[in-house]
Amino acid sequence: MPSPTQVVALLKAQNVWHVRLYDADRAMLLALANTGIQVTISVPNEQLLGIGQSNATAANWVARNVIAHVPATNITAIAVGSEVLTALPNAAPVLVSALKLIHSALVASNLDSQIKVSTPHSSSIILDSFPPSQAFFNRSWDPVMVPLLKFLQSTGSYLMLNVYPYYDYMQSNNVIPLDYALFRPLPPNKEAVDANTLLHYTNVFDAIVDAAYFSMSYLNITNVPIVVTESGWPSKGDSSEPDATVDNANTYNSNLIKHVINNTGTPKHPGITVSTYIYELYNEDLRPSPLSEKNWGLFDANGTPVYILHLTAAGTVFANDTTNQTFCVAKDGADPKMLQAALDWACGPGKVDCSPLLQGQPCYEPDNVVSHSTYAFNAYFQQMGKSTGTCDFKGVATISTTDPSHGSCIFPGSFGKNGTITNGTSLAPSSNDTSLGCPTQYFYGSCSFTTSVIIGAFLMTAVFL
Repeated sequence: MPSPTQVVALLKAQNVWHVRLYDADRAMLLALANTGIQVTISVPNEQLLGIGQSNATAANWVARNVIAHVPATNITAIAVGSEVLTALPNAAPVLVSALKLIHSALVASNLDSQIKVSTPHSSSIILDSFPPSQAFFNRSWDPVMVPLLKFLQSTGSYLMLNVYPYYDYMQSNNVIPLDYALFRPLPPNKEAVDANTLLHYTNVFDAIVDAAYFSMSYLNITNVPIVVTESGWPSKGDSSEPDATVDNANTYNSNLIKHVINNTGTPKHPGITVSTYIYELYNEDLRPSPLSEKNWGLFDANGTPVYILHLTAAGTVFANDTTNQTFCVAKDGADPKMLQAALDWACGPGKVDCSPLLQGQPCYEPDNVVSHSTYAFNAYFQQMGKSTGTCDFKGVATISTTDPSHGSCIFPGSFGKNGTITNGTSLAPSSNDTSLGCPTQYFYGSCSFTTSVIIGAFLMTAVFL
């Protein structure tokens, strides 16, 4: 795995400002210091019994893993155990005690207002999850869930829930459509309707979250919010997992992020954001079978993205290609007039050196607006450091991992024939360079694209590490 400092560098480069750790690793917490990144740390299941039965053990854990690191490291939550009711049921009797003892230690240090305490649950503790209005928690866990929810309510904390539409889809025997699991648009007659509330559900994620809300209300708890502490989709699987693919993983996580940051909420609570952690940052090649267990990550251990998340139709990138092998190209089917206008802007106000597009130069052929605009878009993208929002051009450009270089035309950002990367940052011409104008030799229209079309945006995302 990368070192803690390399991990933090990746988080910062990707504008990730929320991260959940499996544990409270000291080196990782030190690396996260003074970054502003909000951190959820975890009490591993194997430490739960000791903490749940001893005030001193809980206080020592908080002293060692929290007090030693705040305020430099921005710890905002503690996840006590993970899916304890389903993964470690023998520890269930001390779960609420562990939460209370950890919270008491935070109170003693006056940290309870900034650091919330909860415990992540598997969504399988919800029975009869559809229709959501009829869902309820497994009644055998009432002796734990009732005091747990009252604790969350009294401390202003939230229910932590792991939501995996992938597993619901896989275990449904084709009852759940793949599109429904992936947030893909459904025709109205295919949407799932809760007959009791008449609420329409367009995806599995919302249905599970609302099932949890209804399950809490069944126990007379109505004001505890939900944070999804794990959700994702595997990018590779074995022969029994045909839908664990790069395309499906990209689709699910891209749509999940858009769903969350658009403040869509759920049918039961529209407009109330369900904060969500993506599982997970890195692939884990040493995990046991099945193959999908190794392939939930957004990145390989070397920092190379498994796929590039497209968060808008214009191709905004979440996972930049840290090997420098991403390019900005003209979109298939884009309006030629829009391409021409964007080309005019890139080679004019955008200060791209478009001289390679002149007749007789290496990138003149093929002599069409798609090819020429792809060169100009990519040159601008590279010279701007591939920053978020610089491959848009009013929706006619998109990100590609396929090198568009051809023949002797080597695009900026390409490793080229000799393996040497072309430095995109050298492309910005000086203020008196003639390429700032609009020479007609390589344009197909007039210089009419004079307003800025690049809108920068910072993506507030969270990952599970």
